[in-house]
Amino acid sequence: MNNSTDSPISGNKFERLKAEKDGLALQGELENFARLGWEAMDTTDRDHRLKWLGLFFRPVTPGKFMLRMRIPNGILTSEQMRVLAAIVQRYGEDGNADITTRQNLQLRGIRLEDVPDIFQRLEQVGLTSVQSGMDNVRNITGSPVAGIDAEELIDTRDLVCQVQDMITNYGQGNPAFTNLPRKFNIAIAGGRDNSVHAEINDIAFVPAYKDGNLGFNILVGGFFSAKRCAAAIPLNAWVAPDYVVQLCEAILVIYRDHGLRANRQKSRLMWLIEQWGIEEFRTAVEKQLGYTLHSAALKDEFIWEKRHHIGVYPQKQSELNYVGLHIPVGRLWANDMFELARCAEVYGNEEIRLTVEQNVIIPNISDSHLELFLEEPLLERFSSNPQPLVRDLVSCTGAQFCNFALVETKNRALAMAKELTTELSISQPVRIHWTGCPNSCGQPQVADIGLMGTKARKDGKTVEAVDIYMGGKVGKDAQLGSCVHKGVPCEELKPVLRDLLIKHFGAKPLLKTALC
Repeated sequence: MNNSTDSPISGNKFERLKAEKDGLALQGELENFARLGWEAMDTTDRDHRLKWLGLFFRPVTPGKFMLRMRIPNGILTSEQMRVLAAIVQRYGEDGNADITTRQNLQLRGIRLEDVPDIFQRLEQVGLTSVQSGMDNVRNITGSPVAGIDAEELIDTRDLVCQVQDMITNYGQGNPAFTNLPRKFNIAIAGGRDNSVHAEINDIAFVPAYKDGNLGFNILVGGFFSAKRCAAAIPLNAWVAPDYVVQLCEAILVIYRDHGLRANRQKSRLMWLIEQWGIEEFRTAVEKQLGYTLHSAALKDEFIWEKRHHIGVYPQKQSELNYVGLHIPVGRLWANDMFELARCAEVYGNEEIRLTVEQNVIIPNISDSHLELFLEEPLLERFSSNPQPLVRDLVSCTGAQFCNFALVETKNRALAMAKELTTELSISQPVRIHWTGCPNSCGQPQVADIGLMGTKARKDGKTVEAVDIYMGGKVGKDAQLGSCVHKGVPCEELKPVLRDLLIKHFGAKPLLKTALC
């Protein structure tokens, strides 16, 4: 499919393995893999091609796989959540689920012998994990309060599902889009506050009025990688909602057929855009579509600061509310998932929503049930009013489960935030993001304070450390932060963060009561 001139297959092992066999081919081999076991598998199938089905072999937990779901717009039913809870419950301490920064869930502890049964159970409740890893389109994000926000412009739910169905052939797998040059992110915003972080997506749809009609301005090319991060740029195009799916398909075809493949560090969409120039890229998209795109609206509707959605909010539906719950660093255990499902059924309409901040929203809680819900024991752990330093804490998986991570993140992030809370008084929330390696799954570049795992030398020894980023901004006028400190050893990090919070965010040291 690829027509680029840089001979991709000869020097790139990933292009070779894709040319040899499409990852979707493993759909028919799962029963055999389950019978033989992970140790008997071809290592290329095990370590790479299974990712096309959402299964990730993790050397740090040999024999236990991570399963990445596809949850469009981050919306689940209580039945779906209960099925996912039952899946991870089987694996005891190894089984849990992490909410990701793409409104998704990753299940941990999965054993290969259980996968055929797991996939059957997922299909029965309308869930899939197909095409969720490697060189595929990742989970498609949309407004976490789509359809219930009194101030929304466009309800993103149906559009997100339509795009996912196009890409995955309604969850069955679609070979047309399983051999992209690299991974690909799509976001569809429905409100005025950029809740999807449009600037870090390969394609982002931003609400905008043109000639009195509501549609989307298009941004393209945003990405994070170990070597480079770039904010998305305007395509100078506007589309009505009915053309969103067509535009996604056209851009994906252009990227599939012409994207650069020789060097995986230079294979994201932005590299192709920069090689061609944005005007030539736009012309190619129009040729693929078969019609001329409208020029962009003069302004978009990203005019609000970012909302965090934690707390109690009235919906546009009379006498109904949604409640945003803070999930510390996004980690859920089976009992948590069962309880969320129960609460969604008892107090809401059996719906659960995930946010890119790794939190949960329970919508459609009536005024008459709200007080009882807020008294639920679950909210003692998943607060609707968390303290400022933990409220906007985001973390990638970290070294506990990910072999790419250079440092442990989730446990360290939460412990450090709690310690700083006991030492500082701070009135404003501070978005602190942790990521275990330069792949930036924790998105440190969009944070007030971003921490990226690395290694440093101290007293002649190699130790866990972080590079510190600052200046990231979300919402209107979003921008990426930059590195301000390199190689700070993790054991020396707390006083550094303490000083940054005092100097830049108005924190004040708490006075310690003298002991008698």
